[in-house]
Amino acid sequence: MNDDQETQAAAPAENRTGYSGPALATESKAHSMFSPSRIWALTMHTFTQMVRMRVFYFLLFFSAAIILVAFMFLRFTPEQELKLLKDVSLGAMSLFAGIFAIAGTALLIPKDLEDRTLYTILCKPVPRFEYLLGKLLGMLVLIFVSMLFMDALFCTVVGVREKILVKETADAYDQELAKFPERGQNESWKEQREEALAAITNYGLRWDLQAAVWAIFLKASVMTAVTLLVSTFATTTLFTIISSIAVFIIGHGQHLGRSYFLSGAPEGGFERPLAGVIAIIFPDFHLYDIVDAVVSGEAVATTLLLQMSGMTCLYLLIYTAAASFVFSNKEL
Repeated sequence: MNDDQETQAAAPAENRTGYSGPALATESKAHSMFSPSRIWALTMHTFTQMVRMRVFYFLLFFSAAIILVAFMFLRFTPEQELKLLKDVSLGAMSLFAGIFAIAGTALLIPKDLEDRTLYTILCKPVPRFEYLLGKLLGMLVLIFVSMLFMDALFCTVVGVREKILVKETADAYDQELAKFPERGQNESWKEQREEALAAITNYGLRWDLQAAVWAIFLKASVMTAVTLLVSTFATTTLFTIISSIAVFIIGHGQHLGRSYFLSGAPEGGFERPLAGVIAIIFPDFHLYDIVDAVVSGEAVATTLLLQMSGMTCLYLLIYTAAASFVFSNKEL
């Protein structure tokens, strides 16, 4: 070894690499800290990944179903027709959002393992909780964009159909008035006409419909977090999907079981704390069941929307923290 080689070998790290010691320490520290930019990059990567899997093709079926329902049931009364249109539309939105939340999320980690993308991401280094958080937010963005499209189409179809029905009803009353002009002086006939038009408007496009759409999105968000948690310890994608569906079913029925077991339970018994633990493990989806009330024309209280949003944030926090704990101790 000549003198130059010995000098280079003995030189400090900052002289050999071109970086000073404090700079290297700062860079290492930056990689270990929480980084919103990395999470956003993972979010957009997840969104792009799901778009490339052509999950938006489901929206074509939704579009066809809504347009078909809008002009299929023409023998119903205007109120019944609009109620049926809203019921089918919101039901389809809930179905497709659930499919995105469960099936889409169940494919995330297995797909990254298969493509070895997971190893590339984690060796950056990217903390595992940031990876999971990016995947969760990516799916939520996907569901949100899908809901925006479905909501825009839904509101357009309902609004157009409402205007058609209002015009047809008004024309029918005008034709009746042309045949019987004396009815124009009848106050009860005028009230009947106004009530008929008001009933159509009440079952038509209202802001309360957005509350139902928001409830569907919140429910899908919770299912996304649940599915992501299950996927961190599941051995197969099929197990993840089946387990998530089971949680979905339990979450819809747990309020009935809670009401049954707590009806005669004493105040100081173990039943109430146990019910609270079960409500955390299995989300109470009964809280989000406002679709039927909205379809019937009922108003939704702002406090209920805030309660749904708050509980959703709590569920997302709990399930994401649990998923991060499991995934951090998992051998890949």
